[in-house]
Amino acid sequence: MRAHRSRVITIAIILLVTAGLAGGLVALLRDTDDGAGQAGRPVPKGAEQIDLAREVADYTGRFGPGRGYLHPGRSDREDIATAVGLLLDGHRKQAEQQLSQRDFTVRTVFDRPSGHRYTEVADRTDSAVTPRGWGRVYLDLDHHPSWSVQVPHPGFDLGTEQLGVRVLRGSPGGILVIAGAHRKAGAGNSADVAHRLDTVFHAICAELARRGMPGIQLHGFAASAAPEYDVITSTGAGSAGKQDGRDLADDLRGHGFRVCRAWVRSCPLEGRTNMQGRVADDDHVPFLHVEFSPTVRAGGRPADRAADAVTEITRRWASRPVTH
Repeated sequence: MRAHRSRVITIAIILLVTAGLAGGLVALLRDTDDGAGQAGRPVPKGAEQIDLAREVADYTGRFGPGRGYLHPGRSDREDIATAVGLLLDGHRKQAEQQLSQRDFTVRTVFDRPSGHRYTEVADRTDSAVTPRGWGRVYLDLDHHPSWSVQVPHPGFDLGTEQLGVRVLRGSPGGILVIAGAHRKAGAGNSADVAHRLDTVFHAICAELARRGMPGIQLHGFAASAAPEYDVITSTGAGSAGKQDGRDLADDLRGHGFRVCRAWVRSCPLEGRTNMQGRVADDDHVPFLHVEFSPTVRAGGRPADRAADAVTEITRRWASRPVTH
């Protein structure tokens, strides 16, 4: 009888200990999920947790033709671009003050899927009834920014904004610059930031070029425009990025894509009139203008393979000192 009672007590103790361990494990997993990203890194204090891809999709998903764009004044463009430069120089408080005067906000975000921190610069009117459409910027906070990926036509060149996120996540030291409106949002071509000098998007990209930061600009073409190709690569109006362009084309081909190289043959959509490319050429800074087919921009494995190819170039840029 005494032996039976002892066995019962022993079993009860084992069950209690097991339950306690299980509860502790659940609590530990909950704490880990609440306090770290999927990359296993603790969420930095003061950073807001986001999924950058979802954040960008929510942002650009509101864009449409004929609405959501107000032409910025010269002082608006200059002050916002200067403030981005202040952020790059480590003067965040000054940058925040200057951006606040132009109705822009600055916050630190933690991208859970990648485990990376970014400084987000956003137009405060994005969520207003009548947004201005002046764009958004994400700057790598874990490494010194040294290159940019530019998305001039979100919502129009569908999928380029998500390619931009993939590229930013793939290499250290990146800056993602996203236009704030549909290409046909404004009167005439006023919101077509790739072909105008008087936009906030251009002012920011020009500031980065002035600092010697190479950039890659992502576009999309209709399948009927170049049915024999998946990607069209160009250095825009300049030639400083020609070697990078050659290497990118080789990497894209190695990933199974059919590539038209604008420096070898006549390709459609070569980006010769792209204004950000022209400014980069003036500053002798590498600039790549890349057009992707709908299949590549649709996401999934083709988009991953394209981003992997681009990442080969941006990693090289990240390892180079910025010379200006």
